[in-house]
Amino acid sequence: MRYMIINKADADSEAGKLPSAEVGEAVGKVVEDLSKAGVLLFAEGVHRSSLGARVRVDGGQRTVTDGPFAETKELVGGMIVVEVRNRDEAIEWAARLAEALQGEVEVRRVVEEADFGPDADVFAG
Repeated sequence: MRYMIINKADADSEAGKLPSAEVGEAVGKVVEDLSKAGVLLFAEGVHRSSLGARVRVDGGQRTVTDGPFAETKELVGGMIVVEVRNRDEAIEWAARLAEALQGEVEVRRVVEEADFGPDADVFAG
């Protein structure tokens, strides 16, 4: 099963500030351990929202809104995608990342083709 571990943006990341060396090293160690364990698919951070845009299409009308976006707590700061045996394993890795970041992360299962089979419940655990 694939899971995405998402860390949220914060005021510092939205201001373009890099994390402290301590946090950077701790996150690097978690990513290295994920890679050594053979479960890491990718790990990426994203630039601040002032460099981004939101695109909406409604009734064929396209609207583009340039960043920055006000609700920092709703923004993604980075993500790691892992392929693990189960949710518990994903949570264990997420806990290590949260500790490295000295904060909170979110764990979400990635939807896969098998989730759309005839008897599948795409929202099941």
